[in-house]
Amino acid sequence: MYSIYDYAHNGFLYLNNIMRPHHKWLTGLMIYATTACQSRCKHCNIWQKEVEHLSLDDIQRIMQSKCITKRTTVGLEGGEFVLHPEATEIMAWLHSHHPNYTLLTNGLAAQRVIDAVRSYPPRHLYVSLDGGRETYRRMRGRDGYDRVVQVVETLRKEVPLSLMFCLSPWNSFRDMAFVIDFAKHYHVDVRIGIYGTMAFFDTTSELLTASDFIGQIPKSIHDTQENFDFVALYDQWRGGHLRLRCQSIMSSLVVHSNGDVPLCQNLDVTLGNIHSQTLDEIFNGITSCQTQCHYSKNCNGCWINFHRKYDIILMRNLERLLPKWFIEKFYGPYQWTENPHTTYHQYFKNL
Repeated sequence: MYSIYDYAHNGFLYLNNIMRPHHKWLTGLMIYATTACQSRCKHCNIWQKEVEHLSLDDIQRIMQSKCITKRTTVGLEGGEFVLHPEATEIMAWLHSHHPNYTLLTNGLAAQRVIDAVRSYPPRHLYVSLDGGRETYRRMRGRDGYDRVVQVVETLRKEVPLSLMFCLSPWNSFRDMAFVIDFAKHYHVDVRIGIYGTMAFFDTTSELLTASDFIGQIPKSIHDTQENFDFVALYDQWRGGHLRLRCQSIMSSLVVHSNGDVPLCQNLDVTLGNIHSQTLDEIFNGITSCQTQCHYSKNCNGCWINFHRKYDIILMRNLERLLPKWFIEKFYGPYQWTENPHTTYHQYFKNL
């Protein structure tokens, strides 16, 4: 999933963003370009919002920002992005001017997704799948399972493709195992997330209450990359034992369909709006840097994979190079478990 070069580059970028907070660069930019969505998900209420879009002009203006480099991964999402009235034009422009872009889709408009991807191939395609046919219908309010299969079968050999699974109160670890097996069958990647509070999607905080959480994680998760530690550490986080600084907000950003740029996907804290400021002013301005610094040091309030996978990867790699006590000299206190001295390796060697 990630090469040694990716780790090295992100390490260099991390140091730059810490040492030069007013000249930070983005590793990832997620553009929620539209609220239009034909799904009726229980774990997302964006389909109940008024329909609004960022225009192609808006996106072109965003992409002129100095904080965006050619290695910045730009994600197109919604809602359902392909329902955007300028979806084709936006993908065509990015394909020519910033090919390092990804597309996220629910797959319900299967042929539209297939045509768009074939015309302007993204660097990566992410397709949502939260279980089998009945789970899909119950969780997403639509009978769209066959269309997801159509998208995967058609495009899996044409672009890098990942399935996106979200563990939630409306599905189960058995559904997780199903999606992992589905991914194995089609020889595609799978990314696992866990339901949590996201202001833009009007979701409420509802921690998963499964007992023996670790014991229920399917063994097949070990056949996937970058998923097991994220899922297993959720159990420590929900118990109030895990605490990591939120470093991802120093290098990742999202833009909402109304132009708002939030601090993160969890908190309802807005840094600015692209219709009144440039993205550089929003991301690297004095007030924003103060806000980012405060929440980076003090917030441990979510387990959203967009943010916390970054923090896990950062700290586990630092521990491969340096002892934990030394890391805390410049990073500050952090802990993986109830015992603040336990290292990442010590926790996972017994799981």
